[in-house]
Amino acid sequence: MIDTLIHVAVLLVLPPLLLGVIAKTKAWFGGRVGAPVLQPYYDLLKLMRRGLVVSTTTTWIFRAGPAVTLATVLMAGLLIPIGGFDAPIAFTGDLIFFAYLFGLARFFTTAAALDTGSAFEGMGAAREVTFACLSEPALFFALMVLAKISNSLTLTTMLHGPAAAFSAGVAAPLVLISIGLFIVLLAETCRIPVDDPNTHLELTMIHEAMVLDHGGPLLSVTLYAAAIKLLVLGTVLLHVIAPFAFGQVWLDWPLYLLEILGLAAVIGVVESVMARLQMRHVPYLLVGAVLFCGFGFILLIR
Repeated sequence: MIDTLIHVAVLLVLPPLLLGVIAKTKAWFGGRVGAPVLQPYYDLLKLMRRGLVVSTTTTWIFRAGPAVTLATVLMAGLLIPIGGFDAPIAFTGDLIFFAYLFGLARFFTTAAALDTGSAFEGMGAAREVTFACLSEPALFFALMVLAKISNSLTLTTMLHGPAAAFSAGVAAPLVLISIGLFIVLLAETCRIPVDDPNTHLELTMIHEAMVLDHGGPLLSVTLYAAAIKLLVLGTVLLHVIAPFAFGQVWLDWPLYLLEILGLAAVIGVVESVMARLQMRHVPYLLVGAVLFCGFGFILLIR
């Protein structure tokens, strides 16, 4: 019970801190002090207190988009083990449910963007679903590798599998899917070099273009859901690259916190040392992720 409570608490409280660490890392690289690490929490609370302006052309879909997105990423977070402990919800085949929860979130986000009737938001929605067609196969290949290593179709067993069944034969596939998953993480969370969450330039916007009409509580929920998605996908990656666990609550949870905050710092470094890719080059990066994960699966079954 205590593990489940900590799991839920981490899932609900920690995500905005990751955004703060990323911003702080980028500020450090730029020679600036930057905003406080807790600034994302203040921003979310400020947005929740603001009024809500909704266009008369929108329907219930516009309001439902952020709520459904938040619910789906929270459910996805309950399906994965955080730290060295089991997930609160686990069943055979939950990896398929996990992947399609993100698909459902993307569907409602793009539907809410199209519901505004704005050609600009429609452009962002078109880009989002186009790139998703390349990032989702990479995620499925990575999950297939983990399923093969663990001989299980349950996410909890799969993600604990790399540590339990590690050998020289699975090292190369794990390295390949780690690279692919990191690229998927950057793409799915709209980070540089795929997208820039801080930009408002028309020719380069993807996710931000879809939420331009969101404001107040709706924007707060959207940003919060994006932060949770970063935590969930980052946790999946950590189970592959750093599957360390001591089996003790007082050791495993602090270790996980250090690892996930370290991953956020690495993302901040990546965003600091490279520029955003041109839009026409983003598919090449995502195809690379598919190839990394695909070759990892081929090496495992050869």
